[in-house]
Amino acid sequence: MAFPNNTMLRTLFLLVLVCAAHAGGKAKESSSAPAGGGGGSCDGGTCDITKMGATAGGKTDSTKAVQEAWTSACGGTGKQKIMIPKGDFLVGPLNFTGPCKGDVTIQLDGNLLASTDLSQYKGNWIEILRVDNLVITGKGTLDGQGPAVWSKNSCAKKYDCKILPNSLVLDFVNNGEVSGITLLNSKFFHMNVFQCKDMVIKDVTVTAPGDSPNTDGIHMGDSSGVTISNTVIGVGDDCISIGPGSTKVNITGVTCGPGHGISIGSLGRYKDEKDVTDINVKDCTFKKSTNGLRIKAYEDAKSVLTASKIHYENIKMEDAANPIIIDMKYCPNKICTASGGSKVTVKDVSFKNITGTSSTPEAVSLLCTDKIPCSGVTMDNIKVEYS
Repeated sequence: MAFPNNTMLRTLFLLVLVCAAHAGGKAKESSSAPAGGGGGSCDGGTCDITKMGATAGGKTDSTKAVQEAWTSACGGTGKQKIMIPKGDFLVGPLNFTGPCKGDVTIQLDGNLLASTDLSQYKGNWIEILRVDNLVITGKGTLDGQGPAVWSKNSCAKKYDCKILPNSLVLDFVNNGEVSGITLLNSKFFHMNVFQCKDMVIKDVTVTAPGDSPNTDGIHMGDSSGVTISNTVIGVGDDCISIGPGSTKVNITGVTCGPGHGISIGSLGRYKDEKDVTDINVKDCTFKKSTNGLRIKAYEDAKSVLTASKIHYENIKMEDAANPIIIDMKYCPNKICTASGGSKVTVKDVSFKNITGTSSTPEAVSLLCTDKIPCSGVTMDNIKVEYS
């Protein structure tokens, strides 16, 4: 899935930044958080959303309380914590904008339920912008409540469709961590990582029905140093999609299925896309996914870019379709305007110890172009049987 492209994300980022600056100006006029302890009803650096007015039960809008908890925590120096206790809390769009004075942890022990009223959204559901050393952890859930609005997704029919809200968006976040939580039934992508550095995503569960539209598990673009480990993803689109500009990505111990696999791409759909390099995927399992390890680039790519230094090792397939596929003629919904004109180079790709069973007769598909052939593709100990 490639709809939240870099150009579109930059546009959304500018809109969010303008709105955040306007809101931040008003916040400074009305209140100021005391140094060291945050403001509002925060106690010793801990902001409990229920003490700031949030009501459990999943029926009462608690957006204001959660947003105020962020304002207080972000304004406090030292270690700050936003506590989301057990219970269901209904919230609309949330904008967590930095930079913050201290280091903020969001302790998610309860469940945040996204409003299903699309008129409330100008962009994403939870957007975190320009925050360093952020931690989101706990055993709670971010429930996008997607089933209520998936019928409004027209992206399978229209090239320039209206994009529904992504659940958790991290923009320009450095040295961040997301651990332990569950992301459920996003309206669109579950997690989107854009222009981030040194992010750790571990022990996370991402769940949506296999037929839910465009519910990618984790998408990243223009980011470096992203590590994803010990994570279980079952969704209706790519389990993990690695977009243009991604470098130094390490994925280990991920279970994917249902879903469209772990994909690099789509590449080349938009102008000025950046190279993808130094990608490592190891010790992962694919369970009845519609693809396994996939690299995909548009046949009529608009960017000249390269995907290189990609390594896959110790991968187990359990009735996965298309276990290994390099598709340089990617053209979803027959929207391409040219044939065989890809400008994307794929080189230095290695597959080692890929085993298990395939639900399709072809375990390996290399659909490279005549104009720019794939190069440096090596395979070692590929043992996948047709099931």
